[in-house]
Amino acid sequence: MIRARGLKAAAAVLALASVTLTGCVVAPAPGYYEGGPVMVAPPAPQVEVVGVAPGPGYLWVGGYWNWVGGRHVWVPGRWDVPPRGYHTWVGHRWVPYRGGYRLAPGHWAR
Repeated sequence: MIRARGLKAAAAVLALASVTLTGCVVAPAPGYYEGGPVMVAPPAPQVEVVGVAPGPGYLWVGGYWNWVGGRHVWVPGRWDVPPRGYHTWVGHRWVPYRGGYRLAPGHWAR
């Protein structure tokens, strides 16, 4: 009897969670363009005001030009804590690719 009540309660919680989450939209983390070559060279990097780190261990991850909707869009830089064992941010960069350009993603380096 107790087990049946527990199963009914669990089913009710799952039903409520599914109804609650139905309206949620989970957007992917801001990414970078991974398609074919972009035939328009990116503009010069924007000047960013870096300011003071929000705490110890934070490093500045510089902004970059992404390709969104057929045009370059600036993604601003941010403060971030590197994963353990990593100490340097290697920024995003546009590299020559098939007569155009391709965005090489930024990454943490040891």
